[in-house]
Amino acid sequence: MSTPLALPAPEYIPFGNVEARNGIQASIEIPLLIRALRLYPTPRILEVGCGRGVALPVLAARLGPHELVGIDIDPKLVALANERVRFERVDATILEADVRNLPFDAGTFDLVIDFGTCYHVSGGMDGARKALKEIARVLSPRGLFVHETRIAQRLAHPIRSFGRKLPWNDVSELVPERKAGLWGARRKMTGTLS
Repeated sequence: MSTPLALPAPEYIPFGNVEARNGIQASIEIPLLIRALRLYPTPRILEVGCGRGVALPVLAARLGPHELVGIDIDPKLVALANERVRFERVDATILEADVRNLPFDAGTFDLVIDFGTCYHVSGGMDGARKALKEIARVLSPRGLFVHETRIAQRLAHPIRSFGRKLPWNDVSELVPERKAGLWGARRKMTGTLS
């Protein structure tokens, strides 16, 4: 009996731009997410996989952070996100960075938002595990991680997200706090809970 060959982990493939989807995300999805998950003004926010920066102006207007940062691995998308925030006069920093190796100190952000990036990082489950561990590392104690659920990914990207899930059991410090349909929120908890 032969051992099956291990296939290489899929590499990141950029998503195409759909302007209608961008408009729906900015005008409907993000405001609904904020309301459904009962998010409140937060001083330091990071969006991982910010792409073209569609969410950043909405997050700035609705959550009023003192520090708003977006990261994306794709330099072309970083340039487009920078153009968007300049055009919309949003005070945000956009960096080319990989969610699996974030260029921030531990505890830097009070809120990290992910619109599906962790499902699509290179490296399969190991890549997703690294991404979640990095998010947990940069969250402040009791910080909140807001993310799309697996159902949201299946609806948005039925073929590309087939079989993908996140290794939540490997990142025990991100404790489920609440769900609202297509989104979930996990609180960073460290130490023993009483």
